[in-house]
Amino acid sequence: MNTPDPRRRLSVRSAPRRGPDLSAPRDSRGLGLSYDPDAFGRFAESVARYFGTARFLVIQSLIVVLWIAANVALVTLRWDPYPFILLNLAFSTQAAYAAPLILLAQNRQEIRDRAAAENDRKVAERTQADAEFLAREIASVRVMLSDVVTTQDLREQLDDVARLLADLRARLDQAEGAAFDDTADSRSSPSDADPTAGRSDTTESTAATVASANAPGSSQGTR
Repeated sequence: MNTPDPRRRLSVRSAPRRGPDLSAPRDSRGLGLSYDPDAFGRFAESVARYFGTARFLVIQSLIVVLWIAANVALVTLRWDPYPFILLNLAFSTQAAYAAPLILLAQNRQEIRDRAAAENDRKVAERTQADAEFLAREIASVRVMLSDVVTTQDLREQLDDVARLLADLRARLDQAEGAAFDDTADSRSSPSDADPTAGRSDTTESTAATVASANAPGSSQGTR
């Protein structure tokens, strides 16, 4: 029969115990109740919204008046005599539940307002960036169009060209008229155009006069 080694038994007994795994979260030990926070928040908002209406105020005032009147007038049916402790307890319970519900509704509204403000801030930043980009683009377009001929400049240049053409046409008409007048004058006075022909005609007339004076008929008449 084999006897156990005491050193081995000591090593087995002295081995450290394995503790809980700290890398994993510990399981929550609650009551096991679960609810939808979003649905409960909507319920709180509806209750808080109803508490802030005139209808709730009127209904609560009627209930208080009827409660007090019934407990004062109807002696046999007094379930809450003066000082109306049950009524005060009901109001205290209502206030105890109404305050957290109103706070929860306000917290949800604050979350929505914060999200809306963040969205508005992002939209404002994007709008400002777009406006700055458009301003830069418009400035660059203005710089590019500063050297481009505009419609007004083109109209002025065309008017100047038309004025120059009209002046040139007037000068050409004047030159053509002067040339036509010179041609007509040269045709109407040929002696001015040919002085030699005028001189020959004068010489011929003088010779004819001398020949007629030396003729025989003229001598007989003289005798």
